[in-house]
Amino acid sequence: MPVAPHIKELMSSSSFIRKMFEEGIRLKAQYGDDKVYDFSIGNPDLEPPKEVKASLARIAASPKTGLHGYMPNAGYPETRAAMAAKVSQEQGVAIDFSYAIMGTGAAGAMNAALKAVLSPGDEVLVPSPFFPEYAHYARNHGGSLKPIPSKEDFSLDVPVIAAAITAKTAAIIINSPNNPSGKIYSNEDIASLAAALKAAEAKTGRQVLVIADEPYREIVYGGRKVAPIFPAIPCSVVVSSFAKNLSLPGERIGYCVVNPACPGAKELADAIIFTTRVIGYVNAPATFQRVVAECWNAPVDYSSYDRRRAALTAVLKDAGIEYNEPEGAFYLFCKVPPRKASTGPETDAEFCDQLQKHRVLGVPGTGFGRSGWFRLAYCVSEATIKNSAESFRAARAEW
Repeated sequence: MPVAPHIKELMSSSSFIRKMFEEGIRLKAQYGDDKVYDFSIGNPDLEPPKEVKASLARIAASPKTGLHGYMPNAGYPETRAAMAAKVSQEQGVAIDFSYAIMGTGAAGAMNAALKAVLSPGDEVLVPSPFFPEYAHYARNHGGSLKPIPSKEDFSLDVPVIAAAITAKTAAIIINSPNNPSGKIYSNEDIASLAAALKAAEAKTGRQVLVIADEPYREIVYGGRKVAPIFPAIPCSVVVSSFAKNLSLPGERIGYCVVNPACPGAKELADAIIFTTRVIGYVNAPATFQRVVAECWNAPVDYSSYDRRRAALTAVLKDAGIEYNEPEGAFYLFCKVPPRKASTGPETDAEFCDQLQKHRVLGVPGTGFGRSGWFRLAYCVSEATIKNSAESFRAARAEW
């Protein structure tokens, strides 16, 4: 069966993250799990809270009929109300349940939001570095992703963003804490972006939707907080999931919440409900809609991520590898070190190959739109981090 040419092309440049994850599986089969140090994928290793397991057991044992049937495309009203309450707390804005739409993970929710606003030829801006699947999400719905370089500290370079906005710009995706840099955008960043968007609308006559992708919102360090966007930017939505904060990535349960202050907010919410259906997701998984309605605010201790952040940064310092200090999430974005005897520019892919020779798996920064860097996910065991030290030293020494 012939495959579409553009899909063939996209497959050939598919996700670096998944490729390295699959390479890790191969190496573990060859050398053993404890001899391979796989920092490739952000697969949270904390167990879900006890409240989630108790809720799941109670729902599974319920004698009530119809628990696994279809529901309204937007999700169960009680679940939507819980998501509205959650985002109301985070954003400091009162939100009615009708503005909350359940999604098949944050990815499904973002695809539905993009399909609702993109027309063929539209552009979606994103600060670089960024989660690589965003490019596919935009392309899915006739748009294209336009990366915008961030500042050296990975904060938003608002003047550069402003200069990139044209009449073709339909949306901007911001991801805070950022994957892969761990950067949290400040209140000042968001206020500056709001002013730039207002000026751009006056110039182009078009409103730009800001999509805040926030699956790491709760995983922050040093008492930091993620700045709310709803009070500053009316034309905005929040997209998130329970993959990272409740450690439920495989359950594919997420949501999109529309800012009630957005012009045409009700129409936008209705459009996202419609696109959720026609994309093919139809509705988010029934059982876990009920679970998160009960457990969205279950307490979780993220301190082990902070300990592992400290452990991995110590390993890298010892190996002589520089990195950006993450403020949230569970990634280290690291600089490719200079070669001892370089015959040309060092590339992140080559350095990741060097690490792989020593059974360390990281992801080249090129996949995130930032060459010369590589990403390490430290949601792995402390033993993996400790035991990787010699491999990092050896790889650096040979580079």
